[in-house]
Formats: sequence, C-alpha cells, structure tokens
Amino acid sequence: MTDTTSAETSTEPSPGISTGPSAEALPGTADGEALSADATGSAPSDGIPALEQEGEVAADYLEGLLDITDLDGDIDMDVEKERAMVSIVGGQLGHLVGDEGKVLDALQELTRLAVLRETGQRSRLMLDVDGYRAARRTELTELAGRAVADVGSTGGPVRLAPMSPFERKVVHDAVASAGLRSESEGEEPERRVVVHPG
Repeated sequence: MTDTTSAETSTEPSPGISTGPSAEALPGTADGEALSADATGSAPSDGIPALEQEGEVAADYLEGLLDITDLDGDIDMDVEKERAMVSIVGGQLGHLVGDEGKVLDALQELTRLAVLRETGQRSRLMLDVDGYRAARRTELTELAGRAVADVGSTGGPVRLAPMSPFERKVVHDAVASAGLRSESEGEEPERRVVVHPG
C-alpha cells in the first residue's frame, strides 16, 4: 500500500526506526490487510444496519466466550468509518490481548469467522480488548510522526520495525495525513512500513 504523509524535524533517527535504502514493496495485499475490503475479499458494507448486525453477532459470540471462560467483561458496540467496532472492557482481560496483541489478533479473526458463519458475509470488524488497540493507535501515530520528522531531516527513506496489519494501517494513515508517502515491504511476519520523502 502506498499512502502519502510531514511533521517536525529531528536530527537523529528515533528508537524503533531504522534508516537506509528502501526495498521495493513486495507483491501482496495492501496494508490494513486484516482491515481492508481488498484483504478480506469483502465488498464495502451496504450500510449501518448490516454493520450493526455484524456487531450483534460478534457480541453474542464474545459473550458466549466470556461465559465459557468464566471471565467478566462488558461488550460495547459502535460503527466507525464503515466498520463495526466491538470492545470488551472491564475485568481482568490482559491475557485476551497477549504479547504484542497476538491473542487479540487471533480472537478478532475467530470473531470475524463467527460473523461469516452467521451472515455469509466476510467482516472487517475491529475488536479491541481493554483499550489495547486505542492505546496502541496513539503510540503508533507518535511513532509515525517521528519517522516523518526523520525523513525530513535525512532526506532519505525511513524503515520501521515489522508490524501487524492493523499497526501498519495506522502508520500509513498517519504518514498520509502528514503529506508524505509510505509503502509496505517484506513478508509476514517481517512486513514493515517504509516512509519516503514527498
């Protein structure tokens, strides 16, 4: 995926950022793979009612999971940017996030499969647990800002550490909003974002 994103300048690369020549992005799905219609093979939603149905199916599935595992948690549903958003909040939920969000990513895919089984439609539903994705989005937006600043000071591309599809999508969006261009390179699980000048 190629997006366009600018920010303050910095004289040294920031932690978590590696600079150097960028490789061409390898063929593959666009970033936001797990998030985009292209990645899931689904068409854009027909509207809010369909997304609300996705959220309800997901909530039922997750409520059952919480009951089976004897975990406490409340489920919130919303619709944002043509995507159903479901969050589990409250209780002791850290183990549903896992190391670097890996358990959360797996749980999101299982929830999407439950929606597919029930509705016959692939889902772009986004699942959050205990605010993990919201906090991570803030961190990644700040990281993207530092990368943009490093590109401005060095004049060359900046390669970030490998990230999940969700994380890359957040960075691409932040870079684009700053007026620079970004793309992904490499193969999972080492796929990463490269930020380019202008």
